Amino acid sequence: MGFAAGETARAARAGRGAGDGTAASAVTGTRGGRTAVGAGASAGDGGPGAGRRPGGRSPRRRAGRRRRALLAALVTGAVVAPLSAAARPEIPAPAPALLAPLTAATLDAAYAANRADAASASRMAAAHGDTGRAAVERSMAGPARRLLAFDGRGPGRATEVFGDLARADRVAVLVPGSDTSLDTYGRFRAGAVALRRQLTGRAPAGTRTAVVAWLGYRTPGTISATVLTTGRAEQAAPQLRSLVRELDAVTGRRAHVSLLCHSYGSVVCGRAAPGLAVDDIALIGSPGTGVDSAAALHSPARIWAARGADDWVSGVPHVRTDLFGTTVGFGRDPLSRAFGARVFAAGDGGHSDYFAPGSLSLANLTRIVLGETPEADRA
Repeated sequence: MGFAAGETARAARAGRGAGDGTAASAVTGTRGGRTAVGAGASAGDGGPGAGRRPGGRSPRRRAGRRRRALLAALVTGAVVAPLSAAARPEIPAPAPALLAPLTAATLDAAYAANRADAASASRMAAAHGDTGRAAVERSMAGPARRLLAFDGRGPGRATEVFGDLARADRVAVLVPGSDTSLDTYGRFRAGAVALRRQLTGRAPAGTRTAVVAWLGYRTPGTISATVLTTGRAEQAAPQLRSLVRELDAVTGRRAHVSLLCHSYGSVVCGRAAPGLAVDDIALIGSPGTGVDSAAALHSPARIWAARGADDWVSGVPHVRTDLFGTTVGFGRDPLSRAFGARVFAAGDGGHSDYFAPGSLSLANLTRIVLGETPEADRA
């Protein structure tokens, strides 16, 4: 459920594949999850005429069995990818730099130390024969880059800042979805750059903004069993909470902080949300959060949700079920009225288009970060 799922998403819509860890071809549904057919129906959505038909099982029971069968097939098929990936050797890199606690005074030193780490990782990747990773890390080591954190080991992690974080009044934190790593970091970074430009152009005079691209966890693979469960999100949540505390330390707790959570990243935000000191949580292209209502996030933040008209994730079954001793699925659709989020318009884009320059979704995310009212979803 990463920022770039273009070919996979198109294949899913055409019924040829299951991008972002889901089988969109197996279900149908309308935008926003307000109605759904077959496996896409929410648990308990019997609707008119949902009673038992003469001589057969009730439609509700049949729909439930179809949902469980779909999820079982996904889990079974998804195991192949993790087993194959396990054989791939980890890319070597130095351990992350040991840094002083982050404050406005130590920020520049942290940036310098992490750039040096990225340069070392680039040399090690080149020696290992991975020229692609070496090029990415060499770019990240450039003198203009502001790396709040960096770890080049394995898939890699990084936290990059755009703008003057120490003086920012409003901070947006981007939380990515599946298949986001240092190897695909350019796509994730492009979204952060586009948001930063939009904020700079729209912010009122005297309002200072910053964007934080947070690749702070090991994201699940798009085709893997992990993308169907909350496991990676539960591992990531403490790291996201730690980042928010660091932002408070750097900005002096004066900044308005918005989490913009894409796809599987919305599951991460759902796990980190209880009591978290942020002002907004925006769920975009979300398969669910692991809870069935905004209130169940136990967050003081305003909870927002949006989905593009061409986002295939609308076909994901918004259910939770136990399979093989594991809870699979993320529960109610955040765009449903029953969930209770503030739904805003995301335009006609697909799963990878929420931060596309000039898009309605990017304009509305910018409004949320700036404390303005986004355009409402009229679907």
